[in-house]
Amino acid sequence: MKYVLYVFLGIALVAGCRPAKKVQRIEQSISKKDTAETVTKKETVDSFAIVRNIVGGLNKQRIDFNTFSGKIKVNYEGKDGGDQATAYIRIRKDSIIWISLTGALGIEGFRLIIDQDSFKLMNKLQKVVQYRSISYLQEITEVPFDFYSLQDVIIGNPVFIDSNIVSYKATQNELLVLMVGSLFKNLLTLENHDFRIVHSKLDDLDAMRNRTCDITYDNYENTGDFYFSTKRKITVAEKSKLDIDVEFKSYTFNKPQDYPFNIPKNYKRR
Repeated sequence: MKYVLYVFLGIALVAGCRPAKKVQRIEQSISKKDTAETVTKKETVDSFAIVRNIVGGLNKQRIDFNTFSGKIKVNYEGKDGGDQATAYIRIRKDSIIWISLTGALGIEGFRLIIDQDSFKLMNKLQKVVQYRSISYLQEITEVPFDFYSLQDVIIGNPVFIDSNIVSYKATQNELLVLMVGSLFKNLLTLENHDFRIVHSKLDDLDAMRNRTCDITYDNYENTGDFYFSTKRKITVAEKSKLDIDVEFKSYTFNKPQDYPFNIPKNYKRR
């Protein structure tokens, strides 16, 4: 159960990873007062306001869709070992997230369906189906996602973006923005050309938990209407460390599809 949900978490987040030490150095520098761009007396432009507008514009770049489907290669490594799987995922916006997981031999082992309040997991190897609330998914993955945030991270829309910008730093190729929300401190890295998100480092505000989530987005493809990240990586650490790599082998938007989840009568319910 936990392995399947970890794989799902990987599908829902993640791309070529940057070393954590580099991110920490950036965060240390960006928190200093002298990292903000200096505005001289002759300048009338409020550079901090420009950064706020850029971050606010991320929501305007959100991918809008009706349906989504994709074939995804997932690699997972955690405290209990690692594995890989192929995931087939389908989404009907604001309604259903459907996932089928197959192993190396192409045999379907699990099928998962999630709605706004709950999810069902069918273990086809053990002939068991489990029913859980969406809050159970949050407990297992240790990330406070609801249905809509899960939907966003699969599609590649920004999550945990807050208007409370503490500081920023502009380099030749990137814009680094540090913001503090109700749950996380988020160090966001944007590409300078069109401000696509390339990296997000989330640190839990609760010092007792010491939870961190390091997300990278890579290999953006231009679909004509928007850019879609086809390679993602996530590292989650608290009491233990979890690394997940995700690569979209194929994907489509706004095509007709179904969401089959027929439970055989001989399956045990839990």
